[in-house]
Amino acid sequence: MEWVLSLCLGIALSACCGFRIFVPMLVASLAVKLGWIAVTPGFEWLGSWTAFFLLATATTIEIGAYYIPWLDNALDTVATPIAFVAGTILTTSFVEVDVPMLKWGLGIVAGGGTAGLIQAGTSLLRIGSTATTGGLGNPVIASAENIASFGLSFVAVLLPLIAAFLVLLIIGFFIRAMVTRERQPVRSK
Repeated sequence: MEWVLSLCLGIALSACCGFRIFVPMLVASLAVKLGWIAVTPGFEWLGSWTAFFLLATATTIEIGAYYIPWLDNALDTVATPIAFVAGTILTTSFVEVDVPMLKWGLGIVAGGGTAGLIQAGTSLLRIGSTATTGGLGNPVIASAENIASFGLSFVAVLLPLIAAFLVLLIIGFFIRAMVTRERQPVRSK
């Protein structure tokens, strides 16, 4: 049962990397530092003061950058592969499995895949907002992503099973939105 909770924690934090890359890593670093959660051997660096301050700085810069309309779309271009890596690291750092191949496989597929899927969904949302509002609606989306990333990260640390369920709902929403969008007929002018 312990490995299920650790997997739920890792996947939920990885999903948050799809909203903001550094927020869940910062929350995880703080939680490890406070002793709320434990990382697996080899990932103790996540609870160091150095990691905490670097992640706090990166989080501040990332959050601020997403409020600049042209920069937010540019960030989404590089954020997708970085979110995948961050999601992989987060899931791998918490999954309590003794087989390294399985541990990293779960990290890549479950953690990286979840982060990448959420990031792709938020990128499409931002592109839609830019197209329909000329970028004026993007700060609203950025604020919602910030709230989702911080909120779900703390829920993941405190209630990993509930957070994993919420992640499934979010993924379902994005998949449904993408499928619905593809089915809409193209309107001619």
